[in-house]
Amino acid sequence: PLHVGFVGDKGGNTIKVRWYRRKTNLHHVWDTMIIESAMKTFYNKDIDEMIQSIQSNITDDWLVDVPSWENCNATVCPDTYASESVKVACKFAYRNATPGSTLGDDYFLSRMPVVEKRLAQSGVRLAVILNQIFASHPSIAKE
Repeated sequence: PLHVGFVGDKGGNTIKVRWYRRKTNLHHVWDTMIIESAMKTFYNKDIDEMIQSIQSNITDDWLVDVPSWENCNATVCPDTYASESVKVACKFAYRNATPGSTLGDDYFLSRMPVVEKRLAQSGVRLAVILNQIFASHPSIAKE
C-alpha cells in the first residue's frame, strides 16, 4: 500500500524503523519483511504452502469479496486500487510505525492478514487483466 503512500516520506522509505532487531524502513517492511516473516513463522519457508493458504482464503474466506476485485472498468481501475492502498496505508502501515520504533509481533500478526489479502487481490486482478488481453488477442495466447 505504500507505493501510493505519502510524498513527504517517499512512501514510507524515509521512516526508519526496526523490524524486530533489524534496521530497515517502513516501505521495506511492507514489501518484503512481513512476507518473509510469514514464510518463516507460518509456512515452513515454503512458498507453495503460502500460495495454497492464500488460494484457500480466496475460495473460502474471501469468496464473497472476489467479484468486487474482478469487476472494474479498466479506465478507473488504477484510481480504485490506489484509493484502496491509501486507506490500507493509513489504517495499517503507518499506524504505530513512528520513526525509530521497533515493529515486532503485535505489528506483524495484525498486518500479515492484510498483506496476504492484498496479495490475493493483486493476483485476482492480474488474472482478470491477462484474461482480457488474451481473449482479445488469441494469437498471443497460442504462442
